[in-house]
Amino acid sequence: MNTSETTLTKNKDLVRAFIDALFTKGDLSAVDKYLAEDFIDHDPPFNAPADREGIRSAGALFRAACPDWHSEPHLMIAEDDLVVEYFTASGTQRGELLGVPAPAEGRPLTLHGTNIFRIRDARIVERWNRPDELAILRQLGIAPTQT
Repeated sequence: MNTSETTLTKNKDLVRAFIDALFTKGDLSAVDKYLAEDFIDHDPPFNAPADREGIRSAGALFRAACPDWHSEPHLMIAEDDLVVEYFTASGTQRGELLGVPAPAEGRPLTLHGTNIFRIRDARIVERWNRPDELAILRQLGIAPTQT
C-alpha cells in the first residue's frame, strides 16, 4: 500500500471512528477528539451553530430522543482530503424530538443521508451534510406523508 492509499484509509477510519463515537455511542467528547478547533459545518442541523458545538448539540439531541440511536455507514469513498459517507441512522424515539413527544411504546425512526468531510492533519475540518430531513419529519407526523 502506498502513502496515498494509507492516508485515504486513515481518513476513512477517522470519519468512521467519529461517527461511531458521537452518533452510535453518544460520546459528546468525540467532537473535541475528532474535529479541528476551526471546524465548519456548512449544513448545520436544525439551525444549530456551524461549529463544533452545533454538531455536538445534534448528537445530544438525537441521543436524548433516541437512546439507541446508531449510524451505519454503507459506503465510504476517499479522495485527496475528502471522505464521502452514505449512511443510515436509526433508533427508537423515547423522548421529545423537534417538539414531538414520543408515543408510550416508542417510535422507530430512520434517517438516510450523505456526508462529505474534509480532513486536515488527522482532524475533521469541514462537513457538508445532506440528510433526508423530510423523511424524519414525516415519521414524526410533522410533514404530510406521500400519497
